[in-house]
Amino acid sequence: MIDKNQHLFGTSGIRGEVNQDLTPELCRQAALALGAVLPPHATVCVATDTRISREIIKKAVTSGLLSAGINVVDMGILPTPALALLTREWNFATGIMITASHNPSEFNGIKLFNNNAMGYSQSQEAEIEKIYFTKSFRNSDRPGTIKSAQGMKERYLQFLKESLPGINFKQQLKIVVDSGNGAASGFASSIFSQMGLNVIPINDAPDGRFPGRNPEPNEDSLQKTIAFLRQQNADLAICFDGDADRVVFCDREGFLGFNEMIAFVSRLAITKTGKKKVATTVETGKLLDLALNDLGVEVMRGKVGDVPVAHLAQELNAAIGVEEVGVYIFPEAGYYPDSMLASLVLLSQVEDVKEIREFFQSIPRLFFEKNKVSCSNELKETVMAQVKDFLAAPNMSEKLFELNTTDGLRLEFDNSWMLVRASGTEPVIRVIAEATSKDKVAALVKRGTDLVQGIVEKN
Repeated sequence: MIDKNQHLFGTSGIRGEVNQDLTPELCRQAALALGAVLPPHATVCVATDTRISREIIKKAVTSGLLSAGINVVDMGILPTPALALLTREWNFATGIMITASHNPSEFNGIKLFNNNAMGYSQSQEAEIEKIYFTKSFRNSDRPGTIKSAQGMKERYLQFLKESLPGINFKQQLKIVVDSGNGAASGFASSIFSQMGLNVIPINDAPDGRFPGRNPEPNEDSLQKTIAFLRQQNADLAICFDGDADRVVFCDREGFLGFNEMIAFVSRLAITKTGKKKVATTVETGKLLDLALNDLGVEVMRGKVGDVPVAHLAQELNAAIGVEEVGVYIFPEAGYYPDSMLASLVLLSQVEDVKEIREFFQSIPRLFFEKNKVSCSNELKETVMAQVKDFLAAPNMSEKLFELNTTDGLRLEFDNSWMLVRASGTEPVIRVIAEATSKDKVAALVKRGTDLVQGIVEKN
């Protein structure tokens, strides 16, 4: 995951396969570099998701921080939204989340949050990278201290209640909570129950092997959850990824869709705030625009990743920031992804789950599909350059598309689009498309996949 010659950080922090790309020594030195940019003897908090490598990576990170004279407060296993919030609420200099989010169990990583709960910017990451690669560390003559924290769930619950004052949830709704054996295990189901919801948990035991399902919640990985929802005669399933910074939803008919749900929740945020802008990424489909068109809303697309979305939302004074994979950023709460707040916002404003599908019946149908091609991190830049060269070649001179290079290569056609983009979290190049028919979107994805696959094989 990490190109050691150029970059330490990817789209979402530092990430890699443990003991391959992401070694304990790399993590220790990354923490030393972080310690060098923090004030001497600053205090940071550290939390992890449930991955079996969590203690190895946390020990390495803590060792580096202590050597740099940084004090550490260990929060144990905790969802990313809670870690980000508590970094701000308890006034830590930085919040450190040890997670690989939605990636498979053999991966892990490090994600950093500022004192204001917003993720580290690219310029902050660049400063750490410079220190890391030049080994300009600051070893303190007075090592930092370490202690454990208590009361995280209670403070986060208090925050949610303050964010949704006077809300009475519909007790008749039965809600399946699928934590995927990740950081939300035992946490989200408890929070939602204490908020007054009728909760039925599944995959709710913390287990970093993720035995219940893949930590990336999508239509394929959630088939057992949908079957469970039907067996329980429940109304909605709320499904988290490994560190619970993403959330997706299912009903009795099945998966409710990525673009559909960010569009629906965005409408709720716009109605509540009165703001007319939404921040998102180049991976997001045009369904979002169609669903918000009657509200006179402007959808702005920037780079992929919750931190770029957060900065774009702040810049635009947007009602909400969203990524189609299930990231929701509510500026009134903070510029960080909060999956549990998103779930509660949805449930607080929906009388019947059927309202969601009924709303989209009045909107022109769009088909969204994605694929990925394996590509080593070392080859990504070369492959993407060759894809761009192919699209700009003379035999493409009569091409009927506009090329958006904000992040990757997004080809805009009249009634469809296709994105080719190197992943910043996995050794793959993604191909994403949206069109007005199933055949057309399948053809676009095949076209993009074949192009990328052919170039990868030649290299």
